[in-house]
Formats: sequence, C-alpha cells, structure tokens
Amino acid sequence: MAEKQQKYRQEIQQMMFVSGETAEPSPETTAMIEEIVHTQVVEMLKRSTALATRRGSRSISTNDLFFLIRHDKAKLSRLMTFLSWKDVRKTAKDSDDKGGDAADINGDDPLGGADPGAGGGGPVVGDTGKKNKRTKVTLPWDVSSYFSEQVPEREDEEDEDEEEMNEATIQRLKTADERTKNMTREEYVHYSECRQASFTFRKAKRFREWAGFHLYTDSKPNDDIVDILGFLTFEIVQTLTEEALQVKAEEEMNKSRTGDADAQNKKRKRETGLFGEQEEGRTPVGPKHVQEAFRRLQVKPIPGRNRVWMGGPRALQRTELRLVGLRIS
Repeated sequence: MAEKQQKYRQEIQQMMFVSGETAEPSPETTAMIEEIVHTQVVEMLKRSTALATRRGSRSISTNDLFFLIRHDKAKLSRLMTFLSWKDVRKTAKDSDDKGGDAADINGDDPLGGADPGAGGGGPVVGDTGKKNKRTKVTLPWDVSSYFSEQVPEREDEEDEDEEEMNEATIQRLKTADERTKNMTREEYVHYSECRQASFTFRKAKRFREWAGFHLYTDSKPNDDIVDILGFLTFEIVQTLTEEALQVKAEEEMNKSRTGDADAQNKKRKRETGLFGEQEEGRTPVGPKHVQEAFRRLQVKPIPGRNRVWMGGPRALQRTELRLVGLRIS
C-alpha cells in the first residue's frame, strides 16, 4: 500500500545510489524517506509563510527560504550561486533567440552590420559579455543592503561564505571520487544519470501537488522557489542516506564484535570492492536505519551555534521539528 502512494520512488533510489547506497533499497525504505522529505517540505513552507506574513506579504519569496538556512553559509552560498547562474543562462538564451535573425541577415559581417563611426554601434561581443555577466544575489539582512551606494566588486575577491562553499564543494568532490574510482564505464554512466535525479526538474506541477502548496500559501510560488526546494530535498535525501549508512555500519560492527558469522562474511565481501559481483549479497539500509538516522539528525548539535539555557523544566523539551541537513534557526 505504501508503494502505491509513492510518487518519487525512482528518484529517491537514484539519490540514495549517488549518496553511497549501492544496494537496492526496499519500497518500505524509500516510502519512509519520501514521507520524511514531505514532512520537511511542509515545515519549510509553513515557516516561510510565517516569515512572509511578518513582512506583510501573502506570498513567500526566495529570501524567506534563504532566511531559513542563513546559518548554513556554505549551502546558502551555493544556492545563491545557482540562482545567479540560472539568471545568466536565461539571459543568454533570450539574447540568442533575439539575435538569431540578426545574425542571419548580417551574414559574415564581423561587425554585425554596425557602423564603426556611428554612436549607437560598437562591438557586439562586449555588449553580450556585460549582459551575460553573473549578478550577485544580495540578501536583505546583509549590512551592505542598508546603504544606497555599493562598493564596486572585484572579480578576484571572495568573501567568507564563498570560501566556505568552496571547501564544502571540494569535500563533496572528494567523496564522489571515492565512490566512483572503482566504477566501470557503464556504472559511471548510470551514476551520472542518477546525479540528475530531482523532485522538481520537469516535475514542477507534480511537486506542487505532492507538497500541497495550496494548503500553506495563498499564491502560486515562482520557479525559483520550486528550484530551491528541489535543491534542498536532494540534500535531505543525501544526508539521511549517509547517516543511515553510518548507522548500518555501526550495527554490523557491533554484530561482528559478538562473533556473528554472517556479519563477518558481509564485511569481507565489502572490503574487496564497491561494485563487483560480491556486492550482490549486500543488504541495503532498512527503515530502522533511516528512522535512527532521522532521530540522530534531530538531536545532533548545529556547528557554529550556541544555545542559551533559559531554565525551567521545559527547557529540555524539543517542540520544533529540525530540518535535516540544514543549520536552521
């Protein structure tokens, strides 16, 4: 019954494979992950709607989602970079569509038919470069947004958020390299296809219905909102899978210490390679591993943040759901 209700089983399987799960997970496991992701998306929509209401708006904006993950500087910087390059690609595509007819008319004229002596003429390449330059996404709570005049940006200048993003990106690349270094060509092609898995790419309508946007926000969210949620849902599945794999590894290690022969055999098989024939007998993570991973992620302290003790018997009670894989306030 759980399998019939699933809408993203294949996508979740692909995301889990990219995250290190080489065995095929059961429908119960993917159903549990999908339910967790759905709960997380609903929580983000509720918090974003509450922020929009405080601003006096009936519709959520990208800044509301940015505000939710403001403490995770690396992830926030990656999101802002993604949106800025998305705008560049859209602008470049529009300029190509508009400039296509002009290029056909001008033929092989290197100046594109422009008169070098005319005031309105000039190098077409230069104008295109300015138009397609990546614009920096500014946040309303940044100190620089308080002033009307902005300091000119330097191309070689990197702020702390970008440096943290680069460090996180390098770590992700190292992890991906470890997971793919023993793959054959066919396996790597499959891995590359799985990396494209998404809850939202070319599925925006299905995602809106699945998440229940109409229940939590009055207006229809724009494409940027859907893209951001698609990015964050992938991060949630990846974080859950990596934590579940760690839970499973600890469980097998405990069994091996007690002299479990089956656990010892599975351990020897894993040591010979990740994607060989010996992996056929490997058991995937189960619902109990995902459940324990989610529990750990709910109580794991957030790096870079300190909680203030307010006292009282209720101070130890957690009444708010924590978003998986995000440093949320």
